[in-house]
Amino acid sequence: MESLADVSSQINVWLLTPLLIFLARVCDVTIGTIRIISLSRGRRVFAPILGFFEILIWLFAIRQIFAHVDQIPAFVAYAAGFAAGNFVGILIEDKIALGHLAIRAITADDASDLIRALRAANYGVTTVAAEGQSGKVQLIFMVILRKEYERVMEMIARTHPKAFVSVSDVRAASEGVFPRREYSTALRFPRRKGK
Repeated sequence: MESLADVSSQINVWLLTPLLIFLARVCDVTIGTIRIISLSRGRRVFAPILGFFEILIWLFAIRQIFAHVDQIPAFVAYAAGFAAGNFVGILIEDKIALGHLAIRAITADDASDLIRALRAANYGVTTVAAEGQSGKVQLIFMVILRKEYERVMEMIARTHPKAFVSVSDVRAASEGVFPRREYSTALRFPRRKGK
């Protein structure tokens, strides 16, 4: 019969240590994913703060790995935590939706109803008459907060389901027209003296 110390040791090897390593890796990789996205969106102050906590947690995880270098469950937990951390980081970033998007919609149909609806919702809309492969088209261009993406796409799909729409990230935006909502976080640039 196994002693209480042996049972405790087995629980530590197969459950507690791997669980700690897994959770540490989920945290540090999640923070790392958000840090990289923040860097790509020009958040130069936020990213280094995240980097500090990312490495602090990573050091804890790697210390546990080296302390249990002969235990396969620790290695599996480390790898699983890395994979889960990427997934969680992307989910969190989707929820907080940092930054801006540029949306371009091209339609051959009259888009005046869509343009009116977008402007009524206080979106800054620029339109251009253009020539496409099969004739005259209208190009609708706007820069929106990422949090507004679903709403704008719904408006476009409702009035112009066959419109060609392209979306890209915007590193920074200023002086635009953005709807005022309780969660609106348009980039703010310092005003120059005399303005």
